[in-house]
Amino acid sequence: MQRKPVILLGAGGHAKVLLDILLEQNTEILGIAEKDGVERPKDLFGVPIIGSDSDVERYSPSEIELVNGIGSIGSTALRKRVYEKFKALGYRFRQVIHSSAVISRRAVLGEGVQVVAGAVINIGARIGENSIVNTNASVDHDCVLGAHVHIAPGVTLSGGVTVGDGSHIGTGANVVQGVCIGKGVIVAVGAVVLNDVEDGMMVCGVPARMKI
Repeated sequence: MQRKPVILLGAGGHAKVLLDILLEQNTEILGIAEKDGVERPKDLFGVPIIGSDSDVERYSPSEIELVNGIGSIGSTALRKRVYEKFKALGYRFRQVIHSSAVISRRAVLGEGVQVVAGAVINIGARIGENSIVNTNASVDHDCVLGAHVHIAPGVTLSGGVTVGDGSHIGTGANVVQGVCIGKGVIVAVGAVVLNDVEDGMMVCGVPARMKI
């Protein structure tokens, strides 16, 4: 089955990483949409900037797929809003997976999941829709990630870890086996999480404790 062309939402750093993957995979890219009020070039690595989100809606959901190029620094809220806006309009989001990522055939990835260079996802893992597993991150056996989660570069999730919707696990953090991280949690850069974390908390340090 022939794949539909895509439009990339966003032109920031995470979008560039995804664009590189798409170009290496010879994906047909119609253009890039950037939000209003942002100064933007005419193109990004030869791919045209076609306008803003409203310009995407000129294309029927039956004609294209979308790639969510919005990353997260601490909060995944904007990424989630954009995803849910276009899902409500009937659009679908394509998974983007780097050729160097190692993903078990017995892992399950939701719609729009993005797995970047060097990432590892092991057997029994489940990754919710619109989530990111970033550069050199490791998601071990039987981990369960909710929707709109960002696993930042260099993170290690040991076996059986649960991460709730909308949580951000910061660069280089480590989470030991069986820990449950709630919804909307921020785990700071380099933290070592040894115990469960409740919804909405921010934890940091070694071992990780609630930030006051």
